[in-house]
Amino acid sequence: MTQPPAGGPTGPTDLPPAQSSPATGPGVPPAAPGHPPYQSPPAPPRKRGALLASLALVVVLLLCAGGGVVAFLTLRNAEAGEGAPDPSVAVDDFLTAVYQDRDAAKAADLVCTAARDQDKIQAKVAEIEEYVSTYQNPRFRWDTPTVDNETGDRATVTTTVTVTTADEKIADQDLRFTVIRKTGWWVCEVS
Repeated sequence: MTQPPAGGPTGPTDLPPAQSSPATGPGVPPAAPGHPPYQSPPAPPRKRGALLASLALVVVLLLCAGGGVVAFLTLRNAEAGEGAPDPSVAVDDFLTAVYQDRDAAKAADLVCTAARDQDKIQAKVAEIEEYVSTYQNPRFRWDTPTVDNETGDRATVTTTVTVTTADEKIADQDLRFTVIRKTGWWVCEVS
């Protein structure tokens, strides 16, 4: 038996030099002769169907949300109820709710949604209540509201509110109302 030379190469000399391949890479040793090289598991197949379904779901949700916002903005000005049959009746009903009934909720039901501010209406009713508690037996009355100008779905109505106390004090206040028609006539502005 012969011995290989000392310090020289050992093993068969007819093998090609080791090359790195995608299967072996820089940190993986080359396969031994007679063994197949190590192969990484195949990449998972792309799931385009799941991606497309997710995108479609996002688009549908955005459309639904957008439709909900549009419906809210469109319907928020819709009046609940029927409103008054004409502008002067709307004003008369509003004055009755504020001055005689002193009912802020009832008054709010007679105001258009664009001007329906519960706090302001409640403050006006509270002002009337304070007036009633300050003076002796005040009575409120008003002239029949007069429609001064009516154009299409908008009217201007005026009246004079008079308060008379038991000690015969009298005060008048001229009021001008802007009334609009949607599902009937609604008070929108008082000046």
